[in-house]
Amino acid sequence: MDWPDSMEHDPAAALIAHYSVPAGVADEMIGPGGQVRAVWKPFLDRFARLSDEDLARRFARGDRYLRDAGVFFRQYREDGPTERDWPLSHVPVLLHEGEWQQISAALRQRADLLERVVADLYGPGDLVRSGHLPPELVAGNPAWLRPMVGVAPPSGHYLHFLAFELGRNPDGSWFVLGDRTEAPSGAGFALENRVATTRTFSDPFPQGHIHRLSGFFRAFRDAMQAAARGNDGRLGILTSGLGTETYFEHAYIARYLGLMLLEGEDLTVENGRTMVRTVAGLKPLSVLWRRMDASFADPLELDDGSQIGTPGLAASIRGGHLSMLNALGTGVLQTRALLAFLPRIARHLQGQPLAMSNIATWWCGQDKERQYVRQNAGRMMLANAYSQDLPFEVGPDTVIAGRFQDGRAQDLSQWIDQQARHLVGQEAVSLSTTPVFHNGALVPRPVMLRVFAARTDQGWTLMPGGYARIGRSGDATALALRKGGSVADVWIVSDDPVPADSLVAKDGPFQRATPSLLPARAADNLFWLGRYVERAEGLIRLVRASHMRLAETGDLRDARVRRIGAFLERSGVPLDQPVPQAIPDQVMYAIRCASKVRDRFSIDGWTALRALQDDIADRRSRVSHGDEAARALGQMLRGTAAFSGLVHDNMYRFSGWRFLSLGRALERAQSMAYVLGDFCAPDAPEGGFDIAIELGDSVMAHRRRYLIETNRNTVIDLLALDHRNPRSIRFQVSFMRRLVSELPEAEVNGTLSPLSAAILRIETRLATAEPARMDAGRLQALSRSLTQLSDTLTNSYLT
Repeated sequence: MDWPDSMEHDPAAALIAHYSVPAGVADEMIGPGGQVRAVWKPFLDRFARLSDEDLARRFARGDRYLRDAGVFFRQYREDGPTERDWPLSHVPVLLHEGEWQQISAALRQRADLLERVVADLYGPGDLVRSGHLPPELVAGNPAWLRPMVGVAPPSGHYLHFLAFELGRNPDGSWFVLGDRTEAPSGAGFALENRVATTRTFSDPFPQGHIHRLSGFFRAFRDAMQAAARGNDGRLGILTSGLGTETYFEHAYIARYLGLMLLEGEDLTVENGRTMVRTVAGLKPLSVLWRRMDASFADPLELDDGSQIGTPGLAASIRGGHLSMLNALGTGVLQTRALLAFLPRIARHLQGQPLAMSNIATWWCGQDKERQYVRQNAGRMMLANAYSQDLPFEVGPDTVIAGRFQDGRAQDLSQWIDQQARHLVGQEAVSLSTTPVFHNGALVPRPVMLRVFAARTDQGWTLMPGGYARIGRSGDATALALRKGGSVADVWIVSDDPVPADSLVAKDGPFQRATPSLLPARAADNLFWLGRYVERAEGLIRLVRASHMRLAETGDLRDARVRRIGAFLERSGVPLDQPVPQAIPDQVMYAIRCASKVRDRFSIDGWTALRALQDDIADRRSRVSHGDEAARALGQMLRGTAAFSGLVHDNMYRFSGWRFLSLGRALERAQSMAYVLGDFCAPDAPEGGFDIAIELGDSVMAHRRRYLIETNRNTVIDLLALDHRNPRSIRFQVSFMRRLVSELPEAEVNGTLSPLSAAILRIETRLATAEPARMDAGRLQALSRSLTQLSDTLTNSYLT
């Protein structure tokens, strides 16, 4: 950066010389006296000494990490969902450890209060009986789940994981904008923000004084494991699935903590027990960390329109067989109107005022409060009393500064009287600002902090940091990501070095963890992931073979080109383009399967798949028939090989790898059977044997193994019967037999399972076959046997 001569000895001063905070607004970097807060000075001093080129490289490094890790935000629009890059604002928000300790103490008090409130709402109901809560705010609240009344949670607590939305007042104090008690999201994204920001600001930015996040997650995981030990010891994360905008975070947290990621279809309830459908059969589950809205969890007792829940889940909780974190029905605490009553309830239940106030709120169902709101509507926001949105999340029925946001012309006072019991008024707040690097300078943008709390055996533990939501402009209603907002890491900075911490406890005896269960749904997606990738590779080889022969002759009527085209046509793949749409389609299907098992899939594997997709999209749009297409397809082939190599070399040999490998081996064996049946048929054109050898990637092997030209016997021997050729059918069947032998119940009391017996029969026939006797009928029978093998595997493990 270029500094004025007067500032070249103090680049930090130059950096903020034009940083203008709006009047009456607090700022995270600039204190009440107009001076830079002490906690920011070391960061600014180093930041200011970076050149524009260095900053660009650093920001790109953080963004590249997020892209490679597959961190995204799913945005829903009228034309369907779309994924956009994770909107990281690279400059973190810095808070001093001393200030953070005050925030933590206040939020622990609030967490305890919320626990007591929800316990009363689903228990004795004293708050309503004593007049501290209006009965209609409870009974008429859609988030209050009547079937859960009187159901004491097996863990003894309703709340286990919370988030609080915080803003800073102009005087520097903090206040609560909202409580997130249903299924708080963002903790996983906070971890990714930390990794990306740390990569952005590594040397010369010392990390030793910044509190780590991993200890927070270790404490919560240990608390969940302690709750599970007394009841079969299995725990998982319940997600609403790939369609939710926070699915990536669910998968990331599951992978980070080593927990099963489960969807509603993975579970069933038998005799009151919640069971997981696994490849080893039904297994009992003790603890579920819920990441879906409670009403969707059980279509039998809650929302009967839910297609993502598990019938009987509420009954399992009622019977004391399952601990749900957080308990079903705790979303009632997010209701906007409740904020109007919490200050008084705190004095009643805790004997003291809230250490951190929440946004001033008035419920219009009370005469005095309704009159106040009517008189002061011009400086308030009016919204649905039962809404769980935050103040900056504006809907069409929202009124801001006396104006309806949908533009309607209606008498406001009359509307307030008509909707009184369904309305709250909330003070219009000015959020504090934080620096964002925009167009080569630091500029202030409105900010809100999301702070996470977890229940442990030591009480409430707060994540030392969290993440910040930042507006794209001065408009506080634009903080939401779907409106273009961004996020930033939050650093809690200590004056002294902070001890290093990690997810793994340093003390304790050496102990190998028991391999986690593999849900049948996850196994199914891994199986088909293997099939789709192998299918894409087979199509690439077929289309490349066609283009290579077209490049030789330039004749579309060449018998070999027409034979390959007819073969593809029978498979539903017309050669109407140099690179048929079927190839990117297979990769897309593979990515879809991989997306559903992100918790069991490496970042490198995911990156390789996405890179293959991007490469195919780029190349197929700019190649023509013949040699150019053949070379492009060869590059795509190397992309599939890169993915396969990563999976083979790096994936741990748990059951998941076995199903992935089974899918790949079965697809390869079936494809080869079809190829041999067509290109070794009596009516195959001259050169058909060479096509089969090429498709089997066995040209060199054939030259070394047979001292004659290709003929039907040598091709059948090498590609169907040779147990040493990794492209042969026999090799794949033998590999599948070994994989299946390690699956649950492959052999019971000396008796082979139907799947094991079927594979052994196929392998035996191949081991005793002779090339000359492998006629068209036997090849067709082999193809049918392999298809039946897929059905048997599915019925045995995947349904």
